[in-house]
Amino acid sequence: MQKPTLLVLAAGMGSRYGGLKQMDPMGPHGETILDYSVFDAIRAGFGKVVFIIREDFAEAFRETVGARFADKIEIDYAFQKLDDLPEGFSIPEGRTKPWGTAHAVRAARDVVSGPFAVINADDFYGRDSYVRAAEFLADVKSDTTPAESCIVGYYLAKTLSDHGGVNRGITRHQGGFLSDVEEIIGIDRRKGGKIVGEAVNGDERILDGDAIVSMNFWGFTPTFFEQLEAHFTKFLEDHGSEEKSECYIPTIVDDLITSGEAICHVLPTTSSWFGVTYPDDKPRVTESIKKLIKSGEYPKKLD
Repeated sequence: MQKPTLLVLAAGMGSRYGGLKQMDPMGPHGETILDYSVFDAIRAGFGKVVFIIREDFAEAFRETVGARFADKIEIDYAFQKLDDLPEGFSIPEGRTKPWGTAHAVRAARDVVSGPFAVINADDFYGRDSYVRAAEFLADVKSDTTPAESCIVGYYLAKTLSDHGGVNRGITRHQGGFLSDVEEIIGIDRRKGGKIVGEAVNGDERILDGDAIVSMNFWGFTPTFFEQLEAHFTKFLEDHGSEEKSECYIPTIVDDLITSGEAICHVLPTTSSWFGVTYPDDKPRVTESIKKLIKSGEYPKKLD
């Protein structure tokens, strides 16, 4: 049985945080969030890690991150390039940014051959999330119609920041299958514990802390690359001349569900999610890791 691959979206810079979060030490011995992600993936049963990065910091990334895992798991790299587009399309004048998370996943189409998971490089997802994803991907069949996929879902209350509003995709699901994901912005916990955010149309939304949210942890079969190509091509036909338009994984998944081309299993996890959205979030993340080490979830030093 082929072990699944972990696809790590690591091409972005942390604009609000002010640097490459992917290389920032968080653990007691200088471990990065990525160190813990790969550690969790290995013990959950993943057999390969593909880092999607930018060419301009490839050497630094290989030396500071990739080298740590070279003797522990198969490592490969894919580069998200602005000009990596389907035939017939070109970069519009004035555009300097890549085309979003769907474009990043597409960059790995030649280095991934089996079921794979997708995560953000700068998010701490927790051990249980990798176990659930690995179990799903180990059993999923690649030739089903509709195509099967999964999303690891977190309880909203476990994903908030104490230092500002956050954006989250609130899932709607039925019978364990994803119906759609609604983007809610500026989610914050108010006095009295009430959780409030804003819908895309500007309406205030009071949210349930037990709502299952997407933190961009997905699982797919190789069929997704074919579907992505078709949908990304359509995106470029509609928005390819724009300077800042981006194509996102949730948008493609939503379209595939709506069209009946795919089903998406919702896998709730008991893990807490930690992320460094704001500089003041870092102490919370480092303290949370210390608590997980103390509880025995992680060793004091990752080997």
